[in-house]
Amino acid sequence: MKHPFPFSAIVGQDDMKLAMILTAVDPSIGGVLVFGDRGTGKSTAVRALAALLPPIIAVKGCPVNAAKPEDCPDWAGLEVKELHEMPTPVIDLPLGASEDRVTGALDIEKALVSGEKAFQPGLLARANRGYLYIDEVNLLEDHIVDLLLDVAQSGENVVEREGLSIRHPARFVLVGSGNPEEGELRPQLLDRFGISVDVASPKTVDERIEVLKRRDAYDSDHTAFMLRWQAEDAMIRDQILKARETLKKLTTGDAIMRDVAELCIALGSDGLRGELALLKAARAYAAFRDDTALTRTHIRKTAPLALRHRLRRDPLDDAGTGVRVERIVENILA
Repeated sequence: MKHPFPFSAIVGQDDMKLAMILTAVDPSIGGVLVFGDRGTGKSTAVRALAALLPPIIAVKGCPVNAAKPEDCPDWAGLEVKELHEMPTPVIDLPLGASEDRVTGALDIEKALVSGEKAFQPGLLARANRGYLYIDEVNLLEDHIVDLLLDVAQSGENVVEREGLSIRHPARFVLVGSGNPEEGELRPQLLDRFGISVDVASPKTVDERIEVLKRRDAYDSDHTAFMLRWQAEDAMIRDQILKARETLKKLTTGDAIMRDVAELCIALGSDGLRGELALLKAARAYAAFRDDTALTRTHIRKTAPLALRHRLRRDPLDDAGTGVRVERIVENILA
């Protein structure tokens, strides 16, 4: 079985790679939405991220990846609860998945064989403490969207059916990708993503040639290619781990918070999620750069990621949302 295409070997798409790194540094940012043309590396980046992420410590065999033995639910039926190291879970949520498959349901096999009511965990349980990836998220069925909104709000999955009443933690980074030509995302779900990225095909001949070369090397001489790029991935992984520690010591002055608030007011973003997402993204970016204090440089870099999908449409302004954010950032932070 081939390893996923290395994260560091992806040509260009710097904003997309940065967005995913920021959520690895601080998962509380709230997820990543990647919109763009087909064949621009959206799914490849998510698969590559799975191999890049540092492992987590969890209870061996626990269906919700509990960090402590006492956190693993009784319905899991584990007699021995040992801790072990495991890859950070990155779980795909297929478009056609039923509600039972997403949330979990009665274990029919156990019910038929032993007459015992037992819970069969779903995708939300497997994604706990990891990532939940939805390709073509804008085509997701409405009832699944409603379900995800509830879980994203509470951080807990509640299943009550067939005489079962189950609760378990379901905290994950939601990663969605899609093509805007195939439909828009519901505003309620759009607002739940902490940061968003617009991606496009490479514009220069040299970039396209480099994409072809790397993909050809990945397919034709896989072992040598992976050895070449796994060292680069290891460096990014070490930076992420270091950034998580730096984040705890990072200082944020009142002047920077004022900048963030003024920026969001000028952009007309609804609610306070914009401010919170921008502040967290900027702090994660500063930590990844190993800076000790948050500055306007970090705000400028992350404002388009945190705010472009929160702008109201302006029929009199033909500029894209990213351009509008950058324009207002320069006015406010000049």
